[in-house]
Amino acid sequence: LLGADLLAVTVAYQNAKMCAVLAAQRRGEDVETSKKWAAGQNKQHFITKNTAKLDRETEELHHDRVPLEVGKVIQQGRQSKGMTQKDLATKINEKPQVIADYESGRAIPNNQVMGKIERAIGLKLRGKDIGKPLETGPKGK
Repeated sequence: LLGADLLAVTVAYQNAKMCAVLAAQRRGEDVETSKKWAAGQNKQHFITKNTAKLDRETEELHHDRVPLEVGKVIQQGRQSKGMTQKDLATKINEKPQVIADYESGRAIPNNQVMGKIERAIGLKLRGKDIGKPLETGPKGK
């Protein structure tokens, strides 16, 4: 019951305020209204680029994807070891969809995931020697 009374008072206040503005406009008086930006919302984070700069921005911004060449190397390395996408995913503690995305070139490259795949299939996926066997030297710590 209290909530309904509060709602009625709020609506009545807003209506009275609006009626006063409309009455002033009918009388021909100057009425200045301003819209509050993000009023009543929890907006604490602001966009860093200003809108003019965004309007001038013509370049499409997008993330780089895994090259198709790398996807083919992953697929060939996986198949040469007799593994399915699911087997490889299980071995590197990732989901099978991650392997599918890397092989098809849809994934955004992640060095940690790329490193795990490299070690699992024994082929380089980064740098100049893509597809070459991975050197398994002693770990220096």
